[in-house]
Amino acid sequence: MTKPPVIHAPRRPLIGIPCDWRTIGIHPFHAVGAKYVTAAADGAGGLPMLIPVTEQPLDPDEILTRVDGLMFTGSPSNVHPELYAGTPPREGVMLDPNRDATTLPLLRAAIARGVPIFAICRGLQELNVAFGGTLHQHVEEIPGRLDHREDKSQPIEVQYGPAHDVTAVRGGMIEKILSDSGIAGLTFSVNSVHSQGIDRLGEGLRIEATAPDGQIEAIAVEGAPAFALAVQWHPEWRFWENPVARALFAAFGRALLPSAKEGRENRLEAHGEARLV
Repeated sequence: MTKPPVIHAPRRPLIGIPCDWRTIGIHPFHAVGAKYVTAAADGAGGLPMLIPVTEQPLDPDEILTRVDGLMFTGSPSNVHPELYAGTPPREGVMLDPNRDATTLPLLRAAIARGVPIFAICRGLQELNVAFGGTLHQHVEEIPGRLDHREDKSQPIEVQYGPAHDVTAVRGGMIEKILSDSGIAGLTFSVNSVHSQGIDRLGEGLRIEATAPDGQIEAIAVEGAPAFALAVQWHPEWRFWENPVARALFAAFGRALLPSAKEGRENRLEAHGEARLV
């Protein structure tokens, strides 16, 4: 399926995307996968802006006065287990303490301020840890769980191809997004490219979808004043070919529009929160 042309509004909402801290060759880089930038621009209709993950993290409040929403991406790195009192990581596991130090405070601040967030894969894990939850570092070793990792010997199209079904929770945010998009049913197929996954759910979070083995595949923030959804799979991968992925990014994009922002600010003021300028 050919990627459709996108017509952008004159003033697109600004979507901040925190980077990974990567060493490429001998130099450190702030990096984001191109597929996330494409999905933010063409799927959510936003203007993507990369947020560096400096050794001294940027002030979340300063970031939040400038963005209309945030996307937290997947990554080859794991959330550091010391952040949820987990066992030390195995040798060879990639970590990114710069990203951890930026994203966890930013997630908490964004949700408190009513800034929409959409989190993917590592982003879901960050959201869970930010709210006091814990993670399995190797889901495939948990009795009764599937192996949720990709087969790295296969072409990338196979690695990101359909791997298992997920079932959305009735009455949840994902069910409404599917219904609003004319997608019938609660069960659909997703890709699976992760080893780390949710163990204990964070406080104030609710389950939005699960895999057949019971692994949590999507979560939302209870009572959040704005869009606050996270998924374990990768909807950004060729999102234009997948009706569910298109629906998710479109719903995130609608949450960034001026009318949605005005409603969020009114709700925050009603609860005594400061209005963003």
